Amino acid sequence: MSGYYAKHLAGRRLQRCYEVASPRVQRYLEMEIEYVIGRLQRRDRVLELGCGYGRVALRLAEVAESVAGIDMAAESLALARRLDADGRCEFREMDALSMTYRDDQFDVVVCIQNGICAFGQDPIALFREALRVTRPSGRVLFSTYTDHFWPDRLAWFEAQAAAGLMGPVDRRRSGDGVIVCEDGFRSGRATPEDFHAICAALGVSGTIVEVDQSSLFCEVVKGEVAA
Repeated sequence: MSGYYAKHLAGRRLQRCYEVASPRVQRYLEMEIEYVIGRLQRRDRVLELGCGYGRVALRLAEVAESVAGIDMAAESLALARRLDADGRCEFREMDALSMTYRDDQFDVVVCIQNGICAFGQDPIALFREALRVTRPSGRVLFSTYTDHFWPDRLAWFEAQAAAGLMGPVDRRRSGDGVIVCEDGFRSGRATPEDFHAICAALGVSGTIVEVDQSSLFCEVVKGEVAA
């Protein structure tokens, strides 16, 4: 699904998706960022996977020592660099499954707003690569949508479709946490059981936290093994 964003929903079109969001969705987006900020320290070196046009990375840079963001959409990265007027972040075109960063390079790796599903990649491989570039005792944070948020999430995607940003939502095929659009877009969500299964497969311990009845976070501390 990362190819969908690179080809159809990048740059200004991606930015527009957030502008059509309802007040409830805006709150969800803000609460996700605030939760991550609350997990950061001033000295942290942070990496964001799927950074888009820098919406999250630029906020994290207000707190962390350094922030890098990677994405596969060159158009989104170009917009991120323009918005980063002070050059606080480093934005690079890179595949989250095969990063060129060295082992143990970051204190915190972040992948929020359902990147675990939106990327359309093997979630275990995604977690494994995120842990590789995280230092021992560093943290990896992934988030997805909660089931409570389904009506607002569905309405948000319908608003994006109405604005011509993506294809119409296929109501017949959408449901149970999965949104399908007529132009090929498809994205589900991860459950607590999914996150626990990923952690079990990697032999790590994960902490699951629900935020604002809209986000579900899984936090893994590198080096903490499953009991």
